[in-house]
Amino acid sequence: MMKRIALGVQYDGSPWQGWQTQPTRNTVQDKLQAALRQFAQTEILTTCAGRTDAGVHGLEQIVHFDTELERDMFSWTRGLNAYLPPSIAVRWAWDVSFGIDGNDGQDFHARFSARARTYHYLLYNNPVRSPLLVGRAGWVFRALDIEKMQAAANHLLGTHDFSAFRSSQCQAKSPVKTMHEVRIVRRGDLIVFTLRASAFLHHMVRNIVGSLIFTGTGARDAQWLKDVLDAGQRERAAPTFMPDGLYLAKVDYDPAWGLPQEDVALPFLT
Repeated sequence: MMKRIALGVQYDGSPWQGWQTQPTRNTVQDKLQAALRQFAQTEILTTCAGRTDAGVHGLEQIVHFDTELERDMFSWTRGLNAYLPPSIAVRWAWDVSFGIDGNDGQDFHARFSARARTYHYLLYNNPVRSPLLVGRAGWVFRALDIEKMQAAANHLLGTHDFSAFRSSQCQAKSPVKTMHEVRIVRRGDLIVFTLRASAFLHHMVRNIVGSLIFTGTGARDAQWLKDVLDAGQRERAAPTFMPDGLYLAKVDYDPAWGLPQEDVALPFLT
């Protein structure tokens, strides 16, 4: 009997060329599928909740795959981690083959069953760069006004066409997404941007963060971000910001699936 297994996967994106498999075999998906092949002694393909770019981290990426093998969920976690590099770990495994309403219910899908996604962007705001945060946080040496950035960010809430923050390589069918939350919090020299939306376009978070930084430095006012959003033209927004501080934090699903998801803290924050 074919079973569908969901995994919670955490990774440091610094060594990898993003999530999605590449001919170089140097991606998170390639390493996870290689571990599955070694553990299960058969080829197993995976599907994720959202593909992350090179240098982007995953606090809890959700993955599913189908298999006929009978294994305890704990065995999938322990077995896969034995074959994964130190920068990637399976945190948990869960059987979702029962369907949401029992055997005749809807099939679980890591991407299409997701209700919302949350990203954090960790930014170091200090006149001098920190070598301890390289690859872990973005850096801006100019002073940033949190209140002005939050006022600008509030214009993004709701359902909008986010074409102004969309990469030219984006393959999404529609640029219309619903932004549920944009929250900006300072903790000493670290600033955390939290964005929760129905889904995100390619480079959308990094393009929004770059534009908010324009506002925070005083280069633009809060109204400017609304004008950019309404115009829907990518060239009017700020350049794409560095990937270093971007973390896929959480993917929301119907609680009926019972996924043992974790609330994982950002590194360097207590």
